[in-house]
Amino acid sequence: MAALTLDDLKAKAASGEIDTVLACAVDMQGRLMGKRFHVSNFLESGWEETHCCNYLLATDLEMQTPDGYATTSWEKGYGDYVMKPDLATIRLVPWLDGTAMVLCDHLDHHDHRPVPQSPRQILKAQIARAEAMGFTPMMATELEFFLFARSFDEIRAGGYRDLETLVKYNQDYSIQFTSRDEYIMRPIRNALFAMGIPVENTKGEAEVGQQELNIRYGDALMAADQHTIAKHAVKEIAEQKGHAATFLSKWRADRVGSAAHIHQSLFSDKGNVFHDAEGAHCMSKTMGHYVAGLLKYAPDCMLLMAPYINSYKRFVPGTFAPTKSAWSVDNRTAAFRLVGENTKGVRIECRIPGSDMNPYLACAGQLAAGLAGIAEELPLPPAVTGDLYARDGIPEVPYTLAAATQVFRNSAMLRAALGDEVVDHYTRAAEVEQEDFDRAVTDYEIQRGFERA
Repeated sequence: MAALTLDDLKAKAASGEIDTVLACAVDMQGRLMGKRFHVSNFLESGWEETHCCNYLLATDLEMQTPDGYATTSWEKGYGDYVMKPDLATIRLVPWLDGTAMVLCDHLDHHDHRPVPQSPRQILKAQIARAEAMGFTPMMATELEFFLFARSFDEIRAGGYRDLETLVKYNQDYSIQFTSRDEYIMRPIRNALFAMGIPVENTKGEAEVGQQELNIRYGDALMAADQHTIAKHAVKEIAEQKGHAATFLSKWRADRVGSAAHIHQSLFSDKGNVFHDAEGAHCMSKTMGHYVAGLLKYAPDCMLLMAPYINSYKRFVPGTFAPTKSAWSVDNRTAAFRLVGENTKGVRIECRIPGSDMNPYLACAGQLAAGLAGIAEELPLPPAVTGDLYARDGIPEVPYTLAAATQVFRNSAMLRAALGDEVVDHYTRAAEVEQEDFDRAVTDYEIQRGFERA
């Protein structure tokens, strides 16, 4: 069962198949937030709009309401946003009885204009820029995560210590070892497919207990929507089976982290604009400019791909996480990898984002950078070969949240593309994350200095 129409929902409500509708908006962290409607009330009025407190776009991971945001504060009284259902996104939720879901957009409570700081609106704005240039952005994201032997509640009660993955081996491409968590992964694949999300496959990934979920490409907004729903599904279905799934970018210092690679291309009515049968690797000039933009503005966009302190712990040489901003042909040590060389499906894969990214923000940043490259007609430097980890003279990605925040704050390109209000808003979000960490006393500090300092 793919997306439903409002009439489909009415019919399923009348037959008793559906009694609950999840009205979900996306917050700054990429999570689904909203309300559970009785289907009768949703069909009566909720399908037009509902409301939420405007702090939902100004909280941290803990749902605290830090100060410093221009949009909302104690002084302003924390008013409402409108949650406007996107009726094209209604779908059943197979792992919850009698439940459907609809994604919503944040609108201003007074004039019903889109809220610029809303992640879904940020991506929509970049899609509109691309369309004005004659392009339809196409994207696909990969979801990497770890499955654990215990549930979230059990792990929390244990202070997040002595964590044990469900599978005890590196199950990278292993059919034998991925059979051991198939009782979780099979329901995930089937549930998402039943929702109309074109799941291609799952596989064991390159670390003990790690999995990867791959979804077929689509237009950029659809890709971000599907990523968000899939991430939500993984957590909920794993919990139903008595296990925890984490999208933390780096859960243990001596283990490889989790990524969320973004595949991207531009289409027109003639097909893949990135393809040119006469070009090197079948790359068009437009693709060359786009990739050059990704390279030039990778530091500017880093915060949108790695939003937390922990995100930066993943960038370790020799772990398949890129540490240097260059492009290469089918080379996994590069930040940007050319995929589909010499085919009509030629595209670029950004390997920088961690699994903790908000896909709307990360994809918007990629589009902004690539479109800037086209507008500026940036020349594409030569592809880099070999082990980029060992190469000198290649620009490095920012290695800390503080460094990424500084570049993001001062990015003229992003201020022009996203708007000052968006850049200032997400700069403040990064500052809140840094300030919270700076107040923390970690196990590392105590163990290192308790006796010897």
